[in-house]
Amino acid sequence: MKLVLGTAVGVALVMGLLAAIVPTLQRHLMYFPDTTYFTPKSAGLTGVSEEVLETPDGARVLAWYAPAKAGQPTLLYFHGNAGSLETRIERIRKYMARGLGVFMMTYRGFGGSSGEPSEAANVADARLAYDTLTERFGIAPADIILYGESLGTSVAVQVAEAREVAGIVLDAPYTSMVDLAALHYPWVPGRWFMTDRYETRRHIKAVAAPLLILHGEIDDIVPVAMGREIFNLANAPKTIRTFQGAGHADHYLFGSYDALYAWIAALRRAEGARQPG
Repeated sequence: MKLVLGTAVGVALVMGLLAAIVPTLQRHLMYFPDTTYFTPKSAGLTGVSEEVLETPDGARVLAWYAPAKAGQPTLLYFHGNAGSLETRIERIRKYMARGLGVFMMTYRGFGGSSGEPSEAANVADARLAYDTLTERFGIAPADIILYGESLGTSVAVQVAEAREVAGIVLDAPYTSMVDLAALHYPWVPGRWFMTDRYETRRHIKAVAAPLLILHGEIDDIVPVAMGREIFNLANAPKTIRTFQGAGHADHYLFGSYDALYAWIAALRRAEGARQPG
């Protein structure tokens, strides 16, 4: 009886320790922010403004905004788990050169934004970014396309679950952060205690917007099999483009920009055909 009781107490202590440690450990393994603060001007961008999102809980979250040219949609962009807005200036330049608008939000604790990143904060801030586009800048939902990159794919899906958008692009989507943790950190115990779970597999089923998935065939960070699983779970209309020889962040070398632009053009034509007149 004493042995059983002692074992039970020991298990309870271990479980309690894991419950205390895992949420902090997961964030050290999940988020790799560049905390250097850049303005669009100091990063070499023209025609781009810095916008400040004042959150209900007192955080200040930065975003860079480049207005769309007439008749073009705006990409509401959620980046991956590392770097900053400055490390994505070439993407912004390419989108602007096509006439696309860009509203790229960074996460708390990344380059100029206050606070600490978490799934709850990132998703809440992303929805605030959407509301800022529609309310402050008057962008219609039919002119907003969500773009999620890696970590940001689940953020984008959870925004699409709650807001009306013209479409959603998932760049290297994963099934859940729990699945990725099991893949990359099998030595970390207590994955059931993770608080930032990013369960894209569950949320994607509630998304009705047209979907494009972009994924490298030899992605060693987020396996392409995860992208295909998300595609299979998603509602139509949906498109997936995978790129042979491409890894996690280099599929632009294999034609992904052209695939994105062609999909947006087709999306706009379809939307135009539905309009009366």
